[in-house]
This record gives sequence, structure tokens and C-alpha cells, in this order.
Amino acid sequence: MEEAVEAVVAAGVEPFPTVDKCDASGRGSHAVAADLDGTLLRSRSAFPYYALVAFEAGGVPRLLLLLLLSPLAAALRVLLASESACARVLVFAATAGARVADIESAARAVLPRFYAADVHPGAWRVFSACARRRVVLTATPRVMAEPFLRECLGADAVAGTELATWRGRATGFVDARRGVLVGRRKAEALREIFADDGNAPDVGLGDSRSDYAFMSMCKEAYIVPRAPVDPLPMDQLPRPVIFHDGRLVRRPTPLAALLVVLWFPAGFALACLRIAAGALLPMPLVYYAFWALGVRVLVRGAPPPPRAERTAGRLGVLFACSHRTLLDPIFLSAALGRPVAAVTYSLSRLSEFLSPIRTVRLTRDRASDAAMIRELLEEGDLAICPEGTTCREPFLLRFSALFAELTDEVVPVAMENRMGMFHGTTARGWKGMDPFYFFMNPSPAYVVTFLSKLPTELTCAGGKTSHEVANYIQRLIAATLSYECTSLTRKDKYRALAGNDGVVAAPKS
Repeated sequence: MEEAVEAVVAAGVEPFPTVDKCDASGRGSHAVAADLDGTLLRSRSAFPYYALVAFEAGGVPRLLLLLLLSPLAAALRVLLASESACARVLVFAATAGARVADIESAARAVLPRFYAADVHPGAWRVFSACARRRVVLTATPRVMAEPFLRECLGADAVAGTELATWRGRATGFVDARRGVLVGRRKAEALREIFADDGNAPDVGLGDSRSDYAFMSMCKEAYIVPRAPVDPLPMDQLPRPVIFHDGRLVRRPTPLAALLVVLWFPAGFALACLRIAAGALLPMPLVYYAFWALGVRVLVRGAPPPPRAERTAGRLGVLFACSHRTLLDPIFLSAALGRPVAAVTYSLSRLSEFLSPIRTVRLTRDRASDAAMIRELLEEGDLAICPEGTTCREPFLLRFSALFAELTDEVVPVAMENRMGMFHGTTARGWKGMDPFYFFMNPSPAYVVTFLSKLPTELTCAGGKTSHEVANYIQRLIAATLSYECTSLTRKDKYRALAGNDGVVAAPKS
């Protein structure tokens, strides 16, 4: 088969039909082997994924190193037709000296969101139809691609380039025993994977000549053409990506990565100025200061008047907010034009110091937290985020019901933010940098939508249970934002992204 393929290639003829010619029906008992870049993924360049690992493992300096070396990698690939040499340069720039644990963490928490937005619909149609066994062969380091391929695409086996390591750190080189997984090395890896199967893969998917060696081992093989196509909608994947981490909002193409590097120093200085304005100016002026500094605050709905102007209600109003970043209560206060105290499960010392509003830590002891919230409501209005943690995607996590037991003066608030370059939340990094990253965006925005105060008949005083009240508010905010309600919790998020329950020990007094 390999000799026949080589003869056809030598004659200048494409040896395999395109993937659109493949009938995917009735393939539940078939096995498939596929390449990654340019095949299962639309993009033929792995640079954005190396850039994500570089930024997460080493910040701007490492991303800059990758940018400086990427022209060399491109030249080796184009001028010398060496995919292996290109991959070696990218691996060195992105991983040399990085902790293997950091690379694994980025692969688990950061890369899947970007991979999922780049799936080729034609290749996925065939790959997903072959249910007996799904194998992926890629020049990308296995540690980077495997979490996404197994958890989101349902791959049974992943063979990729192996990184050389020393004392828990990547050396920047690839494992010398196998080298970069391209060309015949892919065929060797496929032969090893199917050694105990007794049968060759039924279908092979690739996109370039370097894939012909393993494709020729398959009973059928198809080429994924270079024609541009729209990505597969992410809701059609077996598992949606609800939780993800990392600081970069957009896919870091070479141009986008260069803009990040160039903007970072100016962005950090601008963030310090914006934070200083929010922390030092009186709250009625913060709204206008933010607008003057390029931070958009859009207020919708009718916010309740200050407590002194209200005639009914002994307790203050409890604002039940959806949770996007730790800045939610500050932008709520800016929208109201007055400071509102907030309760939080965990907040860095730096964020507490910089906060222009009062913040109170919850203890996670139900009785103690209930007493604390009730005391704060007796003093005035209070902001609380019942989700307990942030979610970046258009989903709402399960609302804790504790707040509904303590007051009937509840105003739901739908919080929505827009960030073009950096995410202002993290599950794995230092949370003290969250406000800086949010304000480093060139033109960040917050949309604060005040909904109507909960009528008495929908509160605990009207006979509803606290869980019914919490679930109703969750559905109300979700409908306002066109989000989807989930039963996922803070623990689910941190177990998925950081491998822990997301519990931060309270500081000793």
C-alpha cells in the first residue's frame, strides 16, 4: 500500500479522496486514526497553542521568546520542508525550563476552550461516527493535546511528541527515543497502538504528505482539504467547555500575541490608574472617572433608592448578583452611585486593600455566615453573589439558598462584562492580579441590569422555600442574560481547573 501511495504521489496525483466523499453512516464498529492540526482542527498552525502554554507558564517574557523564534520555525518548515525542525523550535521556546506541572495545568484548564473553537466539522463528522476506537496522532506534545482529545472529543488513544524532562521541568527538547511525531514516526506509533488489535484502522484522516505514511496503513483514507470552513459549533461536541482558565481572551495568533506583548506595559500602567481612581475617588464620581478612563459602565433597569429614601423595610436591600469577576460589587456600587458592602468567600489581601467598598469574608460555617449577613443587612444594603465563584461562559452555576432565608428584601442583578484581551478571573493563578488584568483591557465594560424587587409571594415570607427562591432568581437572571442554568458548583469548577475544592483558609486573626 505504501509503495502504491508513493507512486501516485510521484506522479503528482492526490492519492486519497477528500473527507467530504466519506460516508459516515454505519461506522459504529469502525476504528479511526486522525491527525490533529489541519485535520481534526481547522488551523494547520499549532503556534496559538504553544503561545497559550508559553504565556501561562512564563508570562510575557516567554511569549516574547516564542514570537522571536517563530520566524525561524516557519523558515525551517517552508524552506527546508522540515516539520520536525519547526516543532522542535516551538517546543523549545514554549517549554524550556517550565515546570511540567504548569504545562499539564494549562493543557487541562486553558487549551480545551481554544481547541474546541477550532474543530473541523468535516473531519469531526467522520471521527465521531467511528465508535469502536478513536486514535489521534500529532506532532504537538502529547501533554498539551491529550486532555482535550480524550475529554472533549472522546479519543481512546493519543500519540504525540514526548517532552524531555529533568527534575520536574521541561528541558525544551523532545524525547530522543521517538523524536517529533511526524511522517513515518506516526506510522510506527499507530502500529504500536494497534499491535494488540489484530486489525488495521478502518479509516485514516490526514491533511498533508507527512500523514500519508500512517494513512496508507488504514483500510480507507481521506484528506481534509485546505479550503476554509466554519468551525463546528461547540454545543455539538460531546462535552461542552463550561469551565476554563487562563488570562488570554482571544486565540493568540502571531499578530494577536505581538499585540499582547506590546500592550502589556502600557496596559499595566493604565490598570494602575483606573484602580487608583476607583479606590480614591468618592463613589458618586467613580462612574464618571471610569468612563473618562475608557471603562464603560452601562446601567439598565431601575435601581432602588438609598436606604434613607425608602419608607418600607427594616433591613437593607440584598442585591443577589450573577458572578463574573470579583469586581462585581464595585461596579454595582458605581452603578448605584453609593458604596454597597459585599461578602466574599475568598479575597486576596491586595484586593481587600485596594477595594473602595467594605468586604467581609464568609467562613463557610452556615450559622456564622447567616449571623454575619443578617448583621450587615441591619447596617445597610449588601451585595452577594450566590454562585460562590465566577463562570466565564454563558452559564449560571447553582445559587446558594442561604441568602433567601435571611431577608425578603431581595433585588436580583444581572451582571455582564466584556473583555477583549485579558480575563479578569483565575482559578489557578494569583487572584490578587485579577483586577489588574481586568483593567488592563483596552476598553473593558460592565453591564449592570437591575431587575424588579422580588414580590413577597415569591419569597420565604410568601411560603416559598429558600431553594425555590434561589432557583427562581437563578432562572430570572439567566433569562435576562440569555444564559443557561446549571447545577454545577464552586467545587465542580475548582476540581476541573485546579484539582482542588477551591477552599482558601481564612486568615488567622
